[in-house]
Amino acid sequence: MLRSETAASPERRAAALRGLAAYQAAPRSEIRTEKHIVARSGRATLRDHGGTGWPVVFVPSLINPPFILDLAPDNSLLQWLTSHTAVRPLLVDWGTPEPGDSHEDITAHVEALLLPMLEAFDRPPVLVGYCLGGTLALGAASALPVAGVALIAAPWRFSAFGAAALSEIDALWHAAQPACETLGLVPMEVLQSGFWRLDPARTVAKFERFAELDPDSQKARAFVALEDWANAGAPLTYAAGRQMFDDFFAADLPGQARWQVRGKVAMPSLIDAPMVEFVSTTDRIVPAATAIGLRDQRTTSAGHVGMVVGSRAREALWQPLADWITALPLPK
Repeated sequence: MLRSETAASPERRAAALRGLAAYQAAPRSEIRTEKHIVARSGRATLRDHGGTGWPVVFVPSLINPPFILDLAPDNSLLQWLTSHTAVRPLLVDWGTPEPGDSHEDITAHVEALLLPMLEAFDRPPVLVGYCLGGTLALGAASALPVAGVALIAAPWRFSAFGAAALSEIDALWHAAQPACETLGLVPMEVLQSGFWRLDPARTVAKFERFAELDPDSQKARAFVALEDWANAGAPLTYAAGRQMFDDFFAADLPGQARWQVRGKVAMPSLIDAPMVEFVSTTDRIVPAATAIGLRDQRTTSAGHVGMVVGSRAREALWQPLADWITALPLPK
């Protein structure tokens, strides 16, 4: 990709390589302190981020680690909510699958891992799902009473990714599927290569820019924290990868109202709880057209990741989400 994008400019190639080397050598902050586990189901855990109010369970994507929602002490949606609202944010950690878990598809992640942890509460929680985690959260809300559902950059109408993108996604899976089936897992590298294809020029340019930054600057530290998250993550189980590529992207089971959780069709119209979705109009990973199209839809020009941890995240997502949760008819 680097050779292709910088074929006409050896100077740009050299700058990008300097940026990559600087990123690899950049100092990292201290080891992340894991939050207290309050529930467990299989390899999945539910971690408490403080507060004593109504439980608000954040469901992250199966792709990349969950800590994008708690990226850094000065850039954490969960810590900010704990400080600015009277709720109790909790974060799902899907854990690391083993080859023996290869049979667990996305539906099983909801039925066998997520729902048992939600059922441990003595009152229906509010669910907040990010990216594919939003898809899973809505599946869970179709099978279990909840106090509300908020979706952040969550895909639902997968056919709306468009023919060109779906063709590339299908080609990626066609090439990777035999090896993944043998492994029983879908390595993060398979998915990361797909993200790079979305905007290769931008991928190269960000390392060119990083080469010029002071490594001790706040901007450089923020870049390293975000890039470490983007390049990390447990593999998917083979069945989850197969269902995502074949049943969601290719067949659009959610968008066609054909995805079932615990024998119930996952449909927004069948969920008896307030719902809201936050959609980015500039999202290249989950385009706005793939959103459900709820009556209560909030849009922002901040991107897929920027709306969660970018410089405008508080005005684009944090405060509107806090206001929506606070306005829910929750018993005191």
